[in-house]
Amino acid sequence: MPLITLEHPLAHHVLARLRDKTTEPAQFRVLCHQISLLLLLEATRDVATQPTAVETPLESHLGRTLAQRLVAVPILRAGLGMLQPIVDTFPVVSVGYIGLERDHATARARSYYCKLPPLEGARVLLVDPMLATGGSAVQALEVIRQHGGKDVCVLNIVAAPEGVKAVQEAFPDVRIFTGALDRELNARKYILPGLGDFGDRLYGT
Repeated sequence: MPLITLEHPLAHHVLARLRDKTTEPAQFRVLCHQISLLLLLEATRDVATQPTAVETPLESHLGRTLAQRLVAVPILRAGLGMLQPIVDTFPVVSVGYIGLERDHATARARSYYCKLPPLEGARVLLVDPMLATGGSAVQALEVIRQHGGKDVCVLNIVAAPEGVKAVQEAFPDVRIFTGALDRELNARKYILPGLGDFGDRLYGT
């Protein structure tokens, strides 16, 4: 399935501000909210709707309402920064959590928490700001599939080619939505040019 990169002037503006090392945590959180909303709109463009009769103040009207459940699954902890726009925008959304912690020595993820709502028939949005090696995303996608999630999209603010390749090889039917496809990973498996440690910048740690 394809990699979809945001091509919107606001997305480019927000990404430049996110990358800036002088951006303070409070502004960083606002920018994260903005670009997460843009990613959300792209990833839900084709969510199923159904005809629904309503009465306007003037007459009857056949409108359309959402017909597919939505489940957001942030990877803790940095993925929490992308969650609020989803719950603010969609009237009915369930939220699950997958806790994966990166070991900075091995660059591999350790699982420490998982709580998921029913996933059958839902559009599942796996949200994590950084798609670096792809290890965490692949691990989380395996858990989602084990719990019945079939219609799954991955939302990342920035992605490395290595991570995109890992996800596409393991789950070729999963679409990846990202704000930018960056150049590469460095020797420590950080994305270049990237924007640093997202969780630390988000929470000021």
